[in-house]
This record gives sequence, C-alpha cells and structure tokens, in this order.
Amino acid sequence: MNIVLGVSGSISAYKAADVTSALVKKGHDVQVVLTDGGSRFITALTLQTLSKRRVETDPFTESDPSVVKHIEMAQWADVVAVVPASADIIGKAASGIADDLLTSTIVAAANQAVMVMAPAMNTNMYENPIVQGNMEKLRGYGFRFIEPKSALLACGTRGKGALADVDVIVEYLDSIDSREG
Repeated sequence: MNIVLGVSGSISAYKAADVTSALVKKGHDVQVVLTDGGSRFITALTLQTLSKRRVETDPFTESDPSVVKHIEMAQWADVVAVVPASADIIGKAASGIADDLLTSTIVAAANQAVMVMAPAMNTNMYENPIVQGNMEKLRGYGFRFIEPKSALLACGTRGKGALADVDVIVEYLDSIDSREG
C-alpha cells in the first residue's frame, strides 16, 4: 500500500520514525512529508533513512518541472496519514487551507485516498471545542481519527492528548484495504 505519512509539529513527531520503520517492514511504501514544525522535532534524514525515500518538505522545490509534487503524491497515495496531527494541521485541513506541502497534499488527496489523523497535543488543546469541532467537521468529510491516549504529557499535565501507541497506529494503518479510498 502507498502511504503518505505527514509529520506535523508536535513533540510526538519523534515517534514517526518508529511508525515509518514498522510500516516499511510490513511492506508498505511510505512517502514522508515533514512540515516546518515537524522538522523542529525530528530530522528529515532520520525519516529518509527509514523510509528509503527522499522526505518531502518544500512545495516550491520541484525536482522534475513536469510534475506538481502535491498532486503527484495525492494520486499515488492509497492512504494519507498525519502522525502526529497537531491542532494546527487539523484546523487547516478542516478549513481547506493548503499553505504548505502537507496541507496541499491533504486537500488534493481527500477525494480519493483514505484520510487518517492521529492527534497529539496538550489536553486543553485536544478538548478545546474548536479542535473538537474541526475533528467533527473532518469526520463528516470521511476523515478517520486514531484517538490519543491519556498519559503524563510533555508539558507535565496528565490527561488525554498523548499520541496513540505506535503499534496501535501501525496496526490501524496496516489494516486499511487500499481499495477503500
């Protein structure tokens, strides 16, 4: 299965390395798209080494001028999964904002690929009615969510908002039938 794995700005971004590695070991082709925020928590080199593919970051750098990168990735993808999905990326997707490579790919792929988000953020952010409303809006468009867990968060508070366990995420993505999109 062809999986575009979006990595957005969350402390949980480091877990994208384990998700990438596990999906590749299961035989999936994984194309990582790293946002600017995500790159502040994990390097493209780490994800490139594990995915065996160049990590895409910049919507304005086209290695082949005959190809529009976000359209090509959207057409290639059976699944677009954002792990971790920050409040920012959820809000942008819910509003149809396409101002970077990941959000442009999400907008271009939403009608044809299975769309999955695994939220990770502070409990107050996760429980905020705006974030919950954005998630509900996306569910209405067919997006799926892998629920975060309750845990001691990086900010020192305990509550719901921690990224789901890597094995839960990988099992969920691995179980998607590529013909669903």
